[in-house]
Amino acid sequence: MVPCLLYVHDISISVVSCLLHLFARRTFHLKLPMPRLSIIVPTYCEAENLPSLTQRIFVALRDQAYDFEMIVVDDNSPDNTQEVCRQLATEYPLRLLVRKTERGLSSAVIAGMNVAKGEILLCMDADLSHPPESVPELVAALENPQIDFVIGSRYVPGGSTEDGWGLFRWLNSKIATLMARPLTSTSDPMAGFFCLRRDTYHAARQLNPIGYKIGLELLVKCGCRNIAEVPICFANRLHGSSKLSLREQLNYVRHLRRLYRFRFGWLARCVEFLMVGFSGAFIDLGSLSLLLKAIPFEWARPVAILTAMTWNFFLNRAFTFAGARHDSILRQYLGFVSACAMGAVANWGVSVGLMKTVSLLKDTPLTAAAAGVVVGAVFNFLLCSCFVFRYKTAPCTTVELSSTGSPELRVSVKSTSAASQSGKNV
Repeated sequence: MVPCLLYVHDISISVVSCLLHLFARRTFHLKLPMPRLSIIVPTYCEAENLPSLTQRIFVALRDQAYDFEMIVVDDNSPDNTQEVCRQLATEYPLRLLVRKTERGLSSAVIAGMNVAKGEILLCMDADLSHPPESVPELVAALENPQIDFVIGSRYVPGGSTEDGWGLFRWLNSKIATLMARPLTSTSDPMAGFFCLRRDTYHAARQLNPIGYKIGLELLVKCGCRNIAEVPICFANRLHGSSKLSLREQLNYVRHLRRLYRFRFGWLARCVEFLMVGFSGAFIDLGSLSLLLKAIPFEWARPVAILTAMTWNFFLNRAFTFAGARHDSILRQYLGFVSACAMGAVANWGVSVGLMKTVSLLKDTPLTAAAAGVVVGAVFNFLLCSCFVFRYKTAPCTTVELSSTGSPELRVSVKSTSAASQSGKNV
């Protein structure tokens, strides 16, 4: 009797073990809840800041009634960022995306947004300059269906920057904001702390950012019209050194140029053309003053004009019509000089014509001359656009940045509800 009971007991244990094993295998393949919020954090050598950042984000969100995930997009940092993320991923809903072939904050954010699972995409820096405690406020502001984009702003009432910025850094930020004013009326378009809906992100066209200002890129190219700004206190970096350099400032100017072209099209190109022409006026007068020391005015004047034309040609070829350099440089140069000559004829014709036909302008020749300059410049621009610098394809080429450029997903951990983990000790 006893052996039979032992035998039955052994069979029962085996059956229970099999059931537990099957259940474990089945739950392994169950789909975990999709997060509502994806927090994208671009990094390069930020291993020291990541533990504090992750803990503060979790504390800020653990009482919220939605799931979230944190995606760290790292540009293959030589520090121990990857190991730090592996450790953090055992406690928090964190994924690490390591990029080995691409560099740059803006493209890192785009790579993170492309793999994000949340309905709301939020971007913030890893250096703790953006307060994690403000994340719920940004998300809450986006709950309003009329709002397209939310910024954590330093410059709205209630916002501030921590002591220690200095005059140069403050002035640099203000000038950069002023340069972006025609693109957006927000008080802090330079902000890297922002969120938007996934649908808004997917509506973006021609994403082609340079440098650090991915928020401004998305604001413009996602067509965001209704923007909310949440006041934050912008803190100084906790560990490490700033990535801002002269090169990044120049990248910002290049980025602005692209955005102006995107928003204003041919008008932006025309303004660039006129700015080049304005710089040519100084080259003209400077060359003339130098030449007059050596040769008579009759000879110096045409040489100075040709010098200014040559200056304008190379600047326009390098910047205004940078995408149309496929043709012979000599052919384009001769075409440019011819267009300038025809523009000069148009300038002269309009000026003289107005002087002779409009009685009000007979006593104000400078007004007639100014009108001639405007007409001549526009005429010159149209000739250069249509005949001298012709594009083989559309001037604005669509470049879609994505994470498909063979990034390596190093750590992939479940997306966990903040509410469900509220009992964990962090």
